[in-house]
Amino acid sequence: MKQKGTVYLVGAGPGDAGLLTRRGAELLARADVVVYDALVNPDLLRLAPKSAEFIYGGKRAAAHAIPQEELNQLLVTKAKAGQTVVRLKGGDPYIFGRGGEEAEELAAAKVPFEVVPGVSSFYAGPNYAGIPVTHRDHCSSFTVLTGHEDPTKDESSIDWEQLAKSTGTKIVLMGVERIRRIGEQLIAHGMAADTPVALVRWGTTGRQQSIEGTLATIADVVEKAKFTAPAVTIIGGVVKLRKKLNWFEQRPLFGKRVVVTRTREQASDLSRQLIELGADVLEIPTIKIAAPTQREVLAEAMGSLGSYQWIVFTSPNGVMCFFDYFFKAFDDIRGLGCLRIAAVGPATAAKLKELHLSVDAMPEKYVAKDIAKAIAAKDDLENLRVLLLRAEVATPELPQLLEEQGAIVDDVAVYMTVPETDDASGTAARLREEGADWLTFASSSAVENFHARFPLPELLKKFPGLKTASIGPETTKAFTTLGLKPTIEAKQHNIPGLVAALRG
Repeated sequence: MKQKGTVYLVGAGPGDAGLLTRRGAELLARADVVVYDALVNPDLLRLAPKSAEFIYGGKRAAAHAIPQEELNQLLVTKAKAGQTVVRLKGGDPYIFGRGGEEAEELAAAKVPFEVVPGVSSFYAGPNYAGIPVTHRDHCSSFTVLTGHEDPTKDESSIDWEQLAKSTGTKIVLMGVERIRRIGEQLIAHGMAADTPVALVRWGTTGRQQSIEGTLATIADVVEKAKFTAPAVTIIGGVVKLRKKLNWFEQRPLFGKRVVVTRTREQASDLSRQLIELGADVLEIPTIKIAAPTQREVLAEAMGSLGSYQWIVFTSPNGVMCFFDYFFKAFDDIRGLGCLRIAAVGPATAAKLKELHLSVDAMPEKYVAKDIAKAIAAKDDLENLRVLLLRAEVATPELPQLLEEQGAIVDDVAVYMTVPETDDASGTAARLREEGADWLTFASSSAVENFHARFPLPELLKKFPGLKTASIGPETTKAFTTLGLKPTIEAKQHNIPGLVAALRG
């Protein structure tokens, strides 16, 4: 009989992917099935194996992708089939998340389970908005309640009189729709009408929005701002500290939605830097890496490495793909022989450094003519045999320049880029519906493939405030071909330079 699997009820945290616990990340890495909720950051799904089954569990107000009873049974069925199931729940599984009900069902079915606590939005949201839930000058306690309960119903389990009289901070989860009645009930039971109130929407993420008022005015502020769920409400004197402690919303790119169009493998570094600057990042890869169509040419080059004096890498992708093939053919890095190495850009050099390989030549500017100059400064190009490893479709300028100076160049494709059309995280749909502040492009192929999926002139017309950022001259050429000009071009043609350009 097949051994039962285990269900892990994992708290995904409040939205910031960096707030997932280490245990949660470990379990995702070995999941066979991931069942996730609406408020889970889709970036966390990337921590699971590509082979995992992903099931959307819903739970946004009345819109449930799977009824709770069916979801409970689904967890049982998958575990009894011997699979490792991660039930990924926003915030903490046991805080207003029905995790207790799911655990009860698993216990009744005698299915092994583990609960992994998560960072809850009830304190993380206020934290990112500059509001500590306790402070010795204001209060030493707090109360957390759900706003889903109608405060006017006869059978309310909330003691509004006691709540109004207590001195601690009041934190309401899921209470945006009922904020007027909540305020009225607290005032009616003795709480001062001028008690400070703040609401934090999409807390801990680049989408975060915060508003302030008092018990008497907050409902009008919500209506005027068209403020909607998901949000946390904070009631009490600690809200006054927001003016001094609002650290997250002061970041340089806070409130800016930035689209990253790099491949999924490459996007992380750029996305991380933008997120740390407060941006709301939409990762919409327009290309993905695939094997080159003429692998026999690559095999021939691999078999005659000893005949080359130089090997040139123009991107981290080239390094990664070449050495994937290399280590299938050779057991030892010394199979490279005495080749000298040229790299375009620090990211490419860093990828080589991971393999403990030093770069012999790297141009200050990452354009074709400067690469040729950097090699020429180290070696006489006359009859120099150069192996150029890059994408299948690339500009012919570099090999032409090297050959014009006497080099013998083999231009070999180690990978090809193909359009990426998947939208599992829903980011492409968000772009079409809501637009963005910036589109970033780190290669000409990203521009071309993005345009094929989202015709750029039409997108720019639909969202007049949308701006474009190019990493450098080669990428800008792709804009020119479309009759467009990027809003900015990075002065330093690498990821830090692109980030610096966005900061302005």
